[in-house]
Amino acid sequence: MIRLRPGNERGHANHGWLDTYHSFSFADYYDPDEMGWSVLRVINEDRVQPGMGFDTHGHRDMEIVTYVLAGALKHQDSMGNGAVIRPGEVQRMSAGRGVLHSEFNASREEPVHLLQIWIQPKVTGIRPSYEQKYFAPEEKRGRLCIVASPDGREGSVTIHQDAALHAALLAPGETVAYELVPGRRAYVHLVRGEADVNGMRLTGGDGAKIADETRLAIVAAGEAEVLLFDLP
Repeated sequence: MIRLRPGNERGHANHGWLDTYHSFSFADYYDPDEMGWSVLRVINEDRVQPGMGFDTHGHRDMEIVTYVLAGALKHQDSMGNGAVIRPGEVQRMSAGRGVLHSEFNASREEPVHLLQIWIQPKVTGIRPSYEQKYFAPEEKRGRLCIVASPDGREGSVTIHQDAALHAALLAPGETVAYELVPGRRAYVHLVRGEADVNGMRLTGGDGAKIADETRLAIVAAGEAEVLLFDLP
C-alpha cells in the first residue's frame, strides 16, 4: 500500500517572518487523518526571513532532526550548545526530560529554508543530548545515504528510536531501490523535483505513506532530492 500525501494539501501558515508547511498536524493546523505515520510525527518545511527566528522555547521526549536546504540556521540551547547549521548538515536534538532552545536565521540578508522533523522516541525521560554532522553531496548522489539511525551506523546521527532516515540526490532517470523488512513501514518525502515511488508520481513537498511493501523503487523524473524514512 502506498498512499499519496499531496504537498498542496499540507497545513500552511504565513506569518510574514515565517512561511511554513506542515505535512502532519502541528500548531494551528489539525487534521485527525494526518497525525503522523508510525513514529514519524512532524515534517515542517520552513522558510525564515533574514534575522528572524524562533525565540527560546521548550521540548521534551522527542527526537528532533533539522535538515537545512538553503541558508544557515543558528541554534542555541540550555545544554550549552551553540552552532550554525548549513546545507548538508543534519542536526539531532534529543529533548529527553526537557530542553530549551532557540533557532534563528543566521543571515541578515538571505532567508533560510529547512525541514524540521520530529520522531517519537522509544524511551522517555532520558538526558537531553545534541549531535550535528555533515554529509557531502557526493555521499548522497545516486544513492540512499543513511543520515540518522538508532546505532549511528555509517556516520549517521543517533536517534532513540528503531527508525532510520536516508537522503538521496538523484539525476533525471536515476533509480535507487530499498528493501523493507516485512512488517516495517516507510515514508518518502520529496524535498524537491519529481520522482516516482513504485510508479506513483511525487513532486516537491509530496509524501508517500507506505505499508505492506517489501521493495521500493524511486525513479527521478528530473533532478530530485528525496528523504526516505524506515519506520517500525
